[in-house]
Amino acid sequence: MTVQIRPIADGDFFNWIGLYEGYNSFYNKQLTDQKALILWSWLVDKNHESFGYVAEEDGELIGLAHLREFARPLDASRGLFLDDLYVADSARGNGVGAALLETAKDYARENRLSVVRWITASDNEVAQLLYDKVAERTDWVTYDMDPNAEGGA
Repeated sequence: MTVQIRPIADGDFFNWIGLYEGYNSFYNKQLTDQKALILWSWLVDKNHESFGYVAEEDGELIGLAHLREFARPLDASRGLFLDDLYVADSARGNGVGAALLETAKDYARENRLSVVRWITASDNEVAQLLYDKVAERTDWVTYDMDPNAEGGA
């Protein structure tokens, strides 16, 4: 398997959308045309904070990584957040996910960022086998607050 990791390009949309549908299905999320087009517009807009890489083998996209830089006030630094990482079922177990993570690490090092950070579902145990090899699991707990919900703070 010869895999090339490269930045997402304008012409990747129709191959990318299949992967992104797989990612959404994995997390039981509904991918609408509107959501897909908004994200795609972000990924190909050089002025938007979001960007991405794809893994390609023999002209076929087999993996994706969506990233963005973020401020780290407590450390007075900037980091790289990995929003999405997905490898097609047919390509799993062949080092594609590790190669995408290494590309993110290279980007962070080249841009003098202090950390590459991501979250995953607590039951995504297969992915965690890889993550535990390449990164340190933290003690932080994640919360989501709905800004449209009544009550609360």
